[in-house]
Amino acid sequence: MNFKKIVVLMGGPSSEAEISRLTGTAILNALQEKGYNAVGMEFVPKTLVEDIKKSGCDIVFNAVHGKYGEDGRIAAVLEMIDMPVSSRRFPYVDFKPDRECGNDLLRVDHLTKTIGDRKVLDDVSFVIHPREKVAFVGSDVVAKTTLFKIIMGELEPDEGSFKWGVTTSQSYFPSDNSKYFDGVELTLVDWLRQYTTYTLEADIRGWLGRMLFSGEEALKMANVLSGGERVRCMLCKMMLSGANVLILDEPTNHLDLESITALNDGLIRYPETILFTSHDHQFVQTVANRIIEISGNRVIDRMGTYDEFLENVNEDQLKKY
Repeated sequence: MNFKKIVVLMGGPSSEAEISRLTGTAILNALQEKGYNAVGMEFVPKTLVEDIKKSGCDIVFNAVHGKYGEDGRIAAVLEMIDMPVSSRRFPYVDFKPDRECGNDLLRVDHLTKTIGDRKVLDDVSFVIHPREKVAFVGSDVVAKTTLFKIIMGELEPDEGSFKWGVTTSQSYFPSDNSKYFDGVELTLVDWLRQYTTYTLEADIRGWLGRMLFSGEEALKMANVLSGGERVRCMLCKMMLSGANVLILDEPTNHLDLESITALNDGLIRYPETILFTSHDHQFVQTVANRIIEISGNRVIDRMGTYDEFLENVNEDQLKKY
């Protein structure tokens, strides 16, 4: 539970028959009037309570009436009292677009690209509409990364074209962020200053604090950060961009569970368009409302959740996801 103590208040009416004459709400209200922070009620077998007591678990039992029911069970109310501060640290991830995008967002026509001796994109076409959250899936990681690099202007296609709507602004999270940090001898305050109009150090430190870089941590050098710290810095840079299109290539890599949860929630709240890849099933399922699979010259495009997409995939194909 991450907390040191769970308080269980035992007692209440003496039997299920008596319970049936009272609503659960009435029981909880009565306990709350007595000063208990009653949050729920259930029947607990007497034998289970005794076993828990003997187990040495850090659970406190406080008898309200001390009456067992005729069937050997008691009414138990779970109460959280004076809960200590959690030891878990969650960054604050919240992307705010400066403006809404118009009706035209992104059109991709017949993109083809060969890397080395392998054609990773072959005649790929699709249209992205405003406020869609699109997950690009499939076993070919290079194909997805290459597509993102092309639409962000980092690679030229061999054939085909793409066009962003005039009202769009993009912020990109690459799968490889080394160019932003390797050999960069700047403190995090100065590193982030490059990507914002804020000039006061207090403002920049405030943004870094949201991503768990507080106090002296804000003075770390950018070139010595761990993988997870680099990701949090990149997400902070994206939050400051005010973009109305987010492109994220495997953003959950290197992140701990708390940071993944915060990012997941931030993308769910985001009101505009997202294009992303991820190997985290739950992450894709909760964020995406459209799935595009790119594999060589095959493009499968379906509206709906990831689970709905997988319902139409055979067992052999499922092994690739």
